[in-house]
Amino acid sequence: MRKGELTRAAILDTALESASRNGLEGLTIGLLAEQMNMSKSGVFAHFGSREDLQIEVLRLYHHTFEQEVFYPSMKEARGLPRLRSMFGLWVQRVTHEIASGCIYISGATEYDDRQGPIRDALVAMVNAWQGALLRATIQAIELNHLQRDIDPEQIVYEMYGLILALHHDARFLKKSGSVNRAERGFERMIQSYAPSKLSA
Repeated sequence: MRKGELTRAAILDTALESASRNGLEGLTIGLLAEQMNMSKSGVFAHFGSREDLQIEVLRLYHHTFEQEVFYPSMKEARGLPRLRSMFGLWVQRVTHEIASGCIYISGATEYDDRQGPIRDALVAMVNAWQGALLRATIQAIELNHLQRDIDPEQIVYEMYGLILALHHDARFLKKSGSVNRAERGFERMIQSYAPSKLSA
């Protein structure tokens, strides 16, 4: 990478860390310039605006999420093995983010009633992940790993609910055992939707 590309990557890494702790709205060119020991104009040279910077931070976060959760899970067999991997790696990532925060979750709070490119980008990324979960769930149904007559969107909804509860209890309430509860909740859900021959 050339010097300019290295500098841009370093700015993005610092911006991602800052946004994870303070939210995307807490990310400013001035604060970032101070953290990087750069001038504001130096930061602006790499990002045309604060909004452009925020969207690039979202893209970096999404890319990292894909590398840690999505792509490794795609190496697992279709159906329940892949779905289990997606949830398990998702739990691992959320656990590692307890000290800082999940941008998908904090961003949903920041932009739930705001319109604009940042919200649009965030919604597209979350929809992409939910779409991946839905495809894995449908494959599990087609392979008879789960009951044929269940609603796959309900399973995705319940998985998301477990992750949100994990983040809330572990990060906000500082409750111990939250990871174990999320994992137990997932297994109980899977068992409740398993074909009778598997649940027996």
